[in-house]
Amino acid sequence: MAGGWARDDAVNEQIEVSTQEAIERMRLRNAQRVEQESAAICDECDEPIPEARRRAIPGVRLCVACQSGRDKAWRPRAGINRRGSKDSQLK
Repeated sequence: MAGGWARDDAVNEQIEVSTQEAIERMRLRNAQRVEQESAAICDECDEPIPEARRRAIPGVRLCVACQSGRDKAWRPRAGINRRGSKDSQLK
């Protein structure tokens, strides 16, 4: 736990670390997807996935309609509020 005064660039450094961690998680997730072969049939609705979509997105498993539904339902995970003051965290 930090005590005393923080360096002038401490907040920016924490933001940079958070951003780099998020980028790395996305790269790992995308790398795992590329290793898989694209599906010809959607995993959720059993409709055919167009060839153009399979070429455009390696490792695709869902049709456009099913993927759109998942994208709308996705909620980002709550992270650590690294920019919050001590007072705001006590409330």
